[in-house]
Amino acid sequence: MISQENRFNIQELETIVSQDKISLWENIDPIKKQQISQAIAPDNSINCIVYPENQAQLSDVVACCAKNNWVILPCGSGSKLHWGGLVKVDPTNHHQGIIVVSCDRLNHLIEHAVGDLTVTVEPGMKYAELQATLAKTGQFLAIDPAYSESATIGGIIATADTGSLRQRYRGVRDMLLGISFVRSDGKIAKAGGRVVKNVAGYDLMKLFTGSYGTLGIISQVTFRVYPIQEASSTVVLVGEKNSITKATQTLLSSALTPVSIDLLSTNLVKELDLGKDVGLIVRFQTIIGSVEEQSQKLLEVGNSLGLNSTRYHNYEAELWNKLKHKIWHSHRNTEVICKIGVMPNKAVETLNQPAIKNALGLIHAGSGLGELNFNSVTLETIQELRQWCESTGGFLTVLAGPLEMKQKLDVWGYNQNALDIMHRIKQKFDPKNILNSHSFVGGI
Repeated sequence: MISQENRFNIQELETIVSQDKISLWENIDPIKKQQISQAIAPDNSINCIVYPENQAQLSDVVACCAKNNWVILPCGSGSKLHWGGLVKVDPTNHHQGIIVVSCDRLNHLIEHAVGDLTVTVEPGMKYAELQATLAKTGQFLAIDPAYSESATIGGIIATADTGSLRQRYRGVRDMLLGISFVRSDGKIAKAGGRVVKNVAGYDLMKLFTGSYGTLGIISQVTFRVYPIQEASSTVVLVGEKNSITKATQTLLSSALTPVSIDLLSTNLVKELDLGKDVGLIVRFQTIIGSVEEQSQKLLEVGNSLGLNSTRYHNYEAELWNKLKHKIWHSHRNTEVICKIGVMPNKAVETLNQPAIKNALGLIHAGSGLGELNFNSVTLETIQELRQWCESTGGFLTVLAGPLEMKQKLDVWGYNQNALDIMHRIKQKFDPKNILNSHSFVGGI
């Protein structure tokens, strides 16, 4: 039941976007309801979803919410809405209830400067749609996110979800050239531009990448893009952990230039039917001759170490798709997904920790960042793994998990000395704390 006070606010929103672009909670699709419910703490309620269709409407909607002290839950397709902490309403500062502001209809291609290798889009555009558009001109966005069939550009930036291509192309923030966003007071701000050499606002773009919608709502972004390579080939090495470690070190210190280097846990190797031990999966993408030569050199390294060495050419795309599906879609109803970071030289040892025995684990060998997917796991095991990661100078964050677990556990697990700076930044960007309230690191 919606109170008269809440109804007044919804009527005010209707003057901005019209009634047909607002869905009350009781009228929302059950699948969308489930996605949203996984993002908010129990005993908090959703009033409605608002669907602005352009930047001006988005600005006015946010301004309206700020004026009325309504907490905002920004979202796109909702594929990563369940990642991270739970949104909470502070009854002493906010009116009860949450407004979901969807960027689903801000989904247009603004400009594709083919010759400049840049593209400008709205945040609600689907990653898959953008890649299909870029492919028509022989270009692509060098990001390999989770849930790539449904992920939106805004969600990818908000969660800094780069994927395996970070070995060659680095992270999401390194591909951003420009950004426009709506501040918590509804005003529109910009940083960077639409050309590769424009570095204005560079730090601000880095700040927004991985901020989980707590600093503003992205309304437009410009990326650098790359030419699609002529050929692609994947080499998989499987075997004893010390030999895999040596192969990884040899590869990273060589002149070879793979686009992806991922270490796979024993259980993930088994699930992919690649063997019965730790795995290393490496992808080369360049001209045909170079792909052939580099693949052969890595096979020789594997053979010299007694590893089971296999090259995939015709079916390699299917292999990578299967790998992503295992990590992100294996146990959607019960899974716990963690993002981890360790020193790269501790990656293989991390995947061999007893606590990871039953997990599907992947670590990007060059950066030490990775993901763990558990069908089920105890709080004690998560804490044990977090201690291990921190002992290597890394971290463990719980992205997805049951609400009960997220209520009992600090999902971010951050205890370093930047918390004060984070709180001050949040205060500057969102002084009323209405954007994804209390869901980020340190309760921000």
